[in-house]
Amino acid sequence: MSAPETDRPLPAGGTVGLAEIEAARELIRGVAIETPMEESRWLSSVVGGPVWLKCENLQRTGSFKARGAYVRLARLTAEERARGVVAASAGNHAQGVALAAQLVGTRATVFMPEGAPIPKERATRGYGADVVFSGRYLEDAMVAARAFAAETGAVMIHPFDHIDVMAGQGTVGLEILDQVPDAASVLVPTGGGGLLAGVALAVKARRPDVMVVGVQAKGAAAYPGSLAQGAPVPLTSMKTMADGIAVGLPGDLTFAAVRDHVDEVVTVTEEEMSRALLALVERAKMVVEPAGAAAVAALMANPAAYPTPAVAVLSGGNVDPLLLGKVIQHGMAAAGRYLSLRVNIPDVPGGLAALLAEISACGGNVMEVVHERISPALNLDEVEVALQLETRGAEHATALITRLRERGYRVAGDPLTPGP
Repeated sequence: MSAPETDRPLPAGGTVGLAEIEAARELIRGVAIETPMEESRWLSSVVGGPVWLKCENLQRTGSFKARGAYVRLARLTAEERARGVVAASAGNHAQGVALAAQLVGTRATVFMPEGAPIPKERATRGYGADVVFSGRYLEDAMVAARAFAAETGAVMIHPFDHIDVMAGQGTVGLEILDQVPDAASVLVPTGGGGLLAGVALAVKARRPDVMVVGVQAKGAAAYPGSLAQGAPVPLTSMKTMADGIAVGLPGDLTFAAVRDHVDEVVTVTEEEMSRALLALVERAKMVVEPAGAAAVAALMANPAAYPTPAVAVLSGGNVDPLLLGKVIQHGMAAAGRYLSLRVNIPDVPGGLAALLAEISACGGNVMEVVHERISPALNLDEVEVALQLETRGAEHATALITRLRERGYRVAGDPLTPGP
C-alpha cells in the first residue's frame, strides 16, 4: 500500500502559514545552517542599488533542499519510518532526503532520471540511500518512485508539493528578512515551486510590500503557461542545463501558493545563466550550479526591473566539474570573450606568423589554430585558418576583427559566433 503524500491536515486556507514556517525553523535548528548573506558590490553596480546573495549553495548537502526534506522526515510516525521512504530527484532533493533519512534512522530509496549529475548521485549514495535510475525526466522518475511506494509501502517524499516541504523551504524567507530587513525584492530560482512558494509565504506574511519573483529556465518554464491557464499545465518537452529547476509540472499546493503570493515569474536563457554563473565564480568567488545562478541571471538581464535592496537566492552549488567547465566556457562565449574566426591568408612562408602577430598586437589570445588548404572557396595561393581566440569582451572582439580587416585579411563566416 502507498501512504498519502499529504498526510497531515492542511492549515486554515489550505496552505502553509507563518506559524508552520516558524515551527519548521525550530525543527531544523542544528540540522540545517543559517546560510550567509553576502553583499555583492559588483552586482549592485550593475543594478544601481544594493544586491545581496543568499548563499544556499553553502547549505548542508549543497542546496536548500535539506531544509524541507528534514522537516518532512522528522514528522513521520515510527510506523512510517519503519517502512522506509522513497523519493524522485535529479540530485538536490535526493541528497536532502538521504541525509534526513540517515538522521532520523530510516531507509531511503531515490529514483533519478538518466543523466543526473554524477556528483549528486555519488553524494546521495554517500548518505546511505539506494539510487535507481529511471526515465529521462524528473516526471519519469516520479512515476517509478510512486510505483515503488505502492509496491513496498515506502512513504513517498515529494520534492516540493507537500506542506512540510514548503514549510521547511520557507525558512529561507525568514532568514532573508532577518538578514536584510529592508529588502525590497527577492528573486528565487524555481522548478516545481517549493522554494518559491515557501519563501513567498514567509516573506509576504511579514512584509507584504516586498516583491517576490520566481525565475525559471526558459527551456523548462512550466509556471508562466500554468499561471495563464489558471491551473498546473504540463510541459510537452524540456531542454535546459539547469537540472535543478527542470520540472515540467507545478504541484497543486505550490501552484496555489505561487498564484496567490508571488508577484511575477520570469524566465532566463541558457546564455544568461551561463553569464551569471561565470560572474559568480569570477566576482563573488561562489561556485553554483546553473539553477543556482538563475536569480542572478534575471538581475543581470533586466537590472532596472527589481527594486533594491534586492536579494538573489543562490539555491544550490552541486555542479558536475565537467559541466562547470563547459558552462564557464559557454558564459565566456556569451559575454563575447571567446571568438571563432575563419581567416584567409596567403599560402606563403610566414603567412600564419604574420596573422598571429596581428592578433597578438591587438591583445587576442590564440587557443586553437586549424589550417584548411583544400576548399572551393579558396584561391590556389590561399589557405584558410580557423581560429579560436580569447578576448576581453565584445568590444575587444570587434576591435580585433576591425584590425584584421584593415590589414587586408578576409574574415570568412560570422566573425562574432562564440567559440568553444
